[in-house]
Amino acid sequence: MPVAILILLLLLCAAVRRVNVFEAFREGAAQALPLMKTILPTLAVFSAAMALFRESGAFGMLASFLSPILGTLGVESALVPLLAVRPFSGSAALAALTDVFTQYGPDSRAGLTASVLLGSSETIFYTLALYFGSVGIKKTRFAVPAALAALLTSVVTGLLFSSLFFGT
Repeated sequence: MPVAILILLLLLCAAVRRVNVFEAFREGAAQALPLMKTILPTLAVFSAAMALFRESGAFGMLASFLSPILGTLGVESALVPLLAVRPFSGSAALAALTDVFTQYGPDSRAGLTASVLLGSSETIFYTLALYFGSVGIKKTRFAVPAALAALLTSVVTGLLFSSLFFGT
């Protein structure tokens, strides 16, 4: 319903300003095609690399490696796969979230904490690869360390707030 209201509001504003909506949409789509030409190759390469990483079992090995480290920090083992894949792939993180929901339930502490962690973090390597790759930036300089620091901050903050709001 809110989307329908938004569309009607957009059409009303266009009518008041006497804008040809079809022509404006067509021009916008035409301007997007060159952008898609630069983004699609990077997206295809990253998607193939993520599929290879996932199918090779590397995600599982990463989760196994992180599990004892995160366990000493009080992170539930159910959250380790989510934390391991979130910086790389949003769809893999959603699959990990679904696994937590299936195993523990969405209203469990693990389910609630996983939801907070998924919502408070970003797929940093995907984003960096897509945006930097599409414009040809080879040296990321401070972008990767800053993104990793932001990810660490979001995870720690998410775990603290989850512990505060949902108990230990």
